[in-house]
Amino acid sequence: MKCKLVSCLILLTTFFMSCAQTSTKEFLTLHAGDFKQAIAQKGIQVLDVRTAAEFNGGHIQHALQANWLDKKEFADRTQHLDKSQPVYVYCQAGGRSASAQAYLSEQGYKVINLEGGMSNWKMNNFPVEGSGDKPQMQVADFEKTIASNDYVLVDVGADWCPPCRKMLPVLAELKEKPAHLFYFLAVDGGNDIEVMKAIHSEGLPTFILYKKGKEVWRNQGITSLTAFNTALK
Repeated sequence: MKCKLVSCLILLTTFFMSCAQTSTKEFLTLHAGDFKQAIAQKGIQVLDVRTAAEFNGGHIQHALQANWLDKKEFADRTQHLDKSQPVYVYCQAGGRSASAQAYLSEQGYKVINLEGGMSNWKMNNFPVEGSGDKPQMQVADFEKTIASNDYVLVDVGADWCPPCRKMLPVLAELKEKPAHLFYFLAVDGGNDIEVMKAIHSEGLPTFILYKKGKEVWRNQGITSLTAFNTALK
């Protein structure tokens, strides 16, 4: 009986040690210097899990953005990340990104967290993009553009939005060979807030087609070339 008890204790100890080792391998954290060096490689995905306002106040170059505090937004945007490539995440101090790391790891991504977040990044004097002082598109200018063209396709998106970035090849093909000539109007989903409110755009990307000043078609999310061409006929 005593031998069986000892054997069980050994097995339990081995099991917990194995779990601890697996957890360490899955949840990697890098110091700012190592993080900077790692994201300089090709094929790397950098994800800022802070709010859009925090992101616009300064972010790491080429970073995507998905707000961890908005579960729907985070799930919608991160589903378009490439699972074959690692994802390097960060927030302001490291807490939110650690939670996001655990979630993404469960979804099958290899995730590396920035220790100390953006605060640590800045303390090392590493480069930051964006200052939050970009002027907004005026609603009056938006309405004038809509009214002065027969067909206007509005794209509410952002460079840092994963599904928006995924739409770039489709939009490029649409502009090259459209089913109908149209004016393309890009609305910055992280900056042109008043315009977004005016047109009731809540998710990214959102595509709206106007004909002679009136909305005739709208779609949110990934949209096929066929859907665009059908709407433009």
